[in-house]
Amino acid sequence: MKTFDIPTYYRSPIIGKVKAVRKKLDKLKKDFSPSVLKFDGVTITLARHFGFCYGVENAIEISYRAIAENPGKRIFLLSQMIHNPGVNRDLEEHGLQFLQDTHGNQLIEWDVLTPDDVVIIPAFGTTLEIEKKLEDIGVSTAAYNTTCPFVEKVWKRSAKLGSDDYTVVIHGKHQHEETRATFSHAQSNAKSIVIRDMEEAQILADFILGKRPNEEFYERFKGCFSAGFDLEKDFDRIGVVNQTTMLASETQAISDYLATIMEEKFGSEDKKAHFANTRDTLCYATNDNQSATAALMDEPADLALVIGGYNSSNTSHLVELLEEKFDTYYIKDESEINEDCSIHHFDMHQKEMKHTASFLPKKENLNIIITSGASCPDVTVDRVIQRVADLLDQELDIEGTIASFEKRMHEGI
Repeated sequence: MKTFDIPTYYRSPIIGKVKAVRKKLDKLKKDFSPSVLKFDGVTITLARHFGFCYGVENAIEISYRAIAENPGKRIFLLSQMIHNPGVNRDLEEHGLQFLQDTHGNQLIEWDVLTPDDVVIIPAFGTTLEIEKKLEDIGVSTAAYNTTCPFVEKVWKRSAKLGSDDYTVVIHGKHQHEETRATFSHAQSNAKSIVIRDMEEAQILADFILGKRPNEEFYERFKGCFSAGFDLEKDFDRIGVVNQTTMLASETQAISDYLATIMEEKFGSEDKKAHFANTRDTLCYATNDNQSATAALMDEPADLALVIGGYNSSNTSHLVELLEEKFDTYYIKDESEINEDCSIHHFDMHQKEMKHTASFLPKKENLNIIITSGASCPDVTVDRVIQRVADLLDQELDIEGTIASFEKRMHEGI
């Protein structure tokens, strides 16, 4: 696996050592059991996999290289580099400017750009329309295009489906940057539609089977299907791809469900002619992080902390998994944890911040689960651990605890 040159202040003295131990003992990443750090007074149970993924580290390396290679030039990001407020804030402090916000709203007009400006494509990729706009202005994006290779893999899968005359069903959040980009690329090769969840898949199935009037489709999925969509023929052959950060289990369930719908409509003998058996298009990091989070469900714990940007899709799905069993607090960083032992945390269902007093149970030997999204620096997790220790008035013996952890892992305890 390639290693990346990213600023040292994103590295961490605690999590970095834990990950080094796991890498040494499990090079093939087959062990998804948690990493358990037993400090005096508190046990921190960490997911096996979390934090910066390949695509994020690649994007960060390219962004800081763009800064170093272009002194005196104006440098723009199309939108947030990744969904982490700390990383984006640091890039802004280095002089980068955002052209759009995370929803695609314009912050700086296109006509201020010149061919001498540097524009960085974020890890989510961008639409063909924006690529053409930049090309017309004369801005070259080839040198600093940070589009994640796993996102590009979805685009290639969509193109193949289109070439085989399948309609592309995209499982994703239609306003998310990645899904907007994927939809743009997909519809250039095939009829395409975005559905958010199983509920929308079931509604779509009614249209495929002719159980709802066609005119209702155009209103129900307005803005989520490609131009010229013809219900009489464009659902004769379909294939499913996804936004790479969606829940793997949900994507698989949607794909399996739509396969049964096509079988119901066309019969089982000719199933392959109507439903493309595409392999899951989730990236390896999303799969690993979700599998590692699922493994935490078997652990004893008093609460769970999930760290990441509040607009981070992959982080929100980790929260979904953990809140099924634990009191789970979704925080962006250590600043959300207050000295009076209260916590500000994001309710992703209500889309609002909440305040909980005394979130740490009053008991000896607390056990706290911690994980983070793919765009969260490990050093932020370190700071959360240290903030919790401060609240508990605990002095963390990092070296001793890591040594004990390595010994237990080596002995299989």
